[in-house]
Amino acid sequence: MKDVLQKLANNSQRAIDDGVYKISEKLPRSKNKIVEDIRKNKHASLITEIKFSSPSLGNIRDISNPVEIANLMVQGGAIGLSILTQPHLFNGSPEYFQKIRRHVSIPLLMKDIIIDKIQIDAAEKIGADCVLLIQSIFDKKFANDIDEFIAYAHKKNMVILLETHTKNEFIRSVQTDADILGINNRNLDTLEIDLNITKEILKGRNEKRIILSESGIESPKDIKFLRKCGADAFLVGSSIMKSKNIKGYVEKLVLSI
Repeated sequence: MKDVLQKLANNSQRAIDDGVYKISEKLPRSKNKIVEDIRKNKHASLITEIKFSSPSLGNIRDISNPVEIANLMVQGGAIGLSILTQPHLFNGSPEYFQKIRRHVSIPLLMKDIIIDKIQIDAAEKIGADCVLLIQSIFDKKFANDIDEFIAYAHKKNMVILLETHTKNEFIRSVQTDADILGINNRNLDTLEIDLNITKEILKGRNEKRIILSESGIESPKDIKFLRKCGADAFLVGSSIMKSKNIKGYVEKLVLSI
């Protein structure tokens, strides 16, 4: 791992040491199944992301009511919500997630840099339907433990989104039992974005699982391009969070297909 990815992993360890993931209350999950919802959706399947800051953009939006933002995204047609729980660099927290879980019925993804099973335990308690694992973190930090983490989350009946950025990472991700395979158009080491990453990785696609394209999506044109490349669903965060009309922006992207 290079600087940014190492820093993200270190920040997760800091959050663990600070007790961020010590959760007492257990909340129920959505009755909806995210994979099924994506498969039957006739429009663009958007997982919209609630994040107030990021390593690449700094502050994206003034910290405000996350429940209000979540409701606007749902009204716009989001099929699921991704909520940052990492406090460092992202200004996220499990508390934001819990507030949204109490008011929103669609599936929720706990978005974090997971390096320890205590974070998966926290995801279960806060009512997460899905958790993110990053292939490169496990390749370089935990070697072969990714299958163990996936099995651990599956025992808790959670969906796994396994994120990759390169063709080799994607090939390794296909060999796992992950439920959704994510392709991040952002290089986590350099933070550079290129939508052609999804195109290159999905050339000659024969994978039947849901493919989620992540990062750099700003317009209906981007959605149509990525769909043509073979993506089944789309994770969109920064462009929506920067919008003055969240509901309208989400609706415009959803109706691009």
